[in-house]
Amino acid sequence: MAAALIVRGGEILIGQLRPDQPMAMQWEFPGGKIEPGESPELALARELEEELGIRAAIGPLVARIRHNYRHGGAVDLHFFAVHEFAGEIVNHIFHQLRWVRLEELPTYDFLAADRSLIRDLAAGKLL
Repeated sequence: MAAALIVRGGEILIGQLRPDQPMAMQWEFPGGKIEPGESPELALARELEEELGIRAAIGPLVARIRHNYRHGGAVDLHFFAVHEFAGEIVNHIFHQLRWVRLEELPTYDFLAADRSLIRDLAAGKLL
């Protein structure tokens, strides 16, 4: 999975999953699955165009996390900084989108896989 840390003026973009999705109403960063033959950067650029309608300049890898779920599954997450994009953000898949200050991130109910990253972002360690 590849996810974007889209930053603008001290704020970061987060999305809330819809009520009809698995892990409903939890928060995450935009992004998605890496298809066979895609690099994480190409996958993220494609996902951001599909989810938000933007053409993003994918920046450096900020964090890579392997999360093991209680039910036995695991996911590898690649988080990239995105400081520039073209187009207006249009919400195509989320229940809602929100720009929040980094220090406010821990007040949101994020997916379990994102929680260690959330602590580091809120502490000013990564961006």
